Amino acid sequence: MRRHLALVLGAVLVLSPLEGVTQEKQIVDVKELAGTWRGWVTREQGHEPVTMIVSADGSYRAMTADTASTEGKFYLQDGKLRYRSSRTIGTASLSVARGNSVLTMVPEEFVYRTGRAEYERVE
Repeated sequence: MRRHLALVLGAVLVLSPLEGVTQEKQIVDVKELAGTWRGWVTREQGHEPVTMIVSADGSYRAMTADTASTEGKFYLQDGKLRYRSSRTIGTASLSVARGNSVLTMVPEEFVYRTGRAEYERVE
């Protein structure tokens, strides 16, 4: 049974289009993040929609539907994308999935009831 399941799973992976594969994109300048992003932020009460506007210098402002907002700045440290905001500090990564740019932010600590956020570029 396990062997049969492994064969089926292998066939699905081989036959699946590569379009759905997520690839991380190396950021060499925070200017690459400039624009408008929409997504979800994890908060104590669950996931909440959020919009973030990033400037060419890496500074940003994120606003949730309930008008909570945070300001911060993306920066590169030892070749890794990081951020510091009025609420948290953490790591960020940019990937491309199904032709869409996806920005993921992960705080180092769950403080101010704010956790992981994931955005897609809209502009």
